[in-house]
Amino acid sequence: MTDDDLTHTTDEGDVQMVDVGEKPDSERRAVARGEIHLSESTVDAVRADEIGKGDVLATARVGAIQAVKHTWETIPMCHQIPITNVDTDFDVRDDRVVLEVAVETTGKTGCEMEALEGVTTGLNVVWDMVKAAEKDESGQYPGTRIENVEVVAKEKN
Repeated sequence: MTDDDLTHTTDEGDVQMVDVGEKPDSERRAVARGEIHLSESTVDAVRADEIGKGDVLATARVGAIQAVKHTWETIPMCHQIPITNVDTDFDVRDDRVVLEVAVETTGKTGCEMEALEGVTTGLNVVWDMVKAAEKDESGQYPGTRIENVEVVAKEKN
């Protein structure tokens, strides 16, 4: 990689946002996925809507969508893009909740960072909602973990 390949820095090494002004608008879609590992009893409580803080998946869905819409405020070099659609899909398994977030836009730059922000925030909301059920006797979370966060698809038409 040469200095000419570095799109987020100037020749002097200063950080900059990439200029996408000359790029044409196009339809874009990105899908990200991740998972949170939980105890089986916590998963059962999520399924039965028995978590004291409320509906875990509904709250996580709202959090994921909010995160998508605010990505440009938290990732320094992201452009503010018009979000045309956000889909969230939860797969509740025996020992984990898998979240997939699909984001669509029509614009000059992609939306994979928005999809990743949706997944990570959505999973953080799950953790926040279930943390009382996940704590051990010393107040720790020995089996709770978020992992396998990845972009699984990126499309441009």
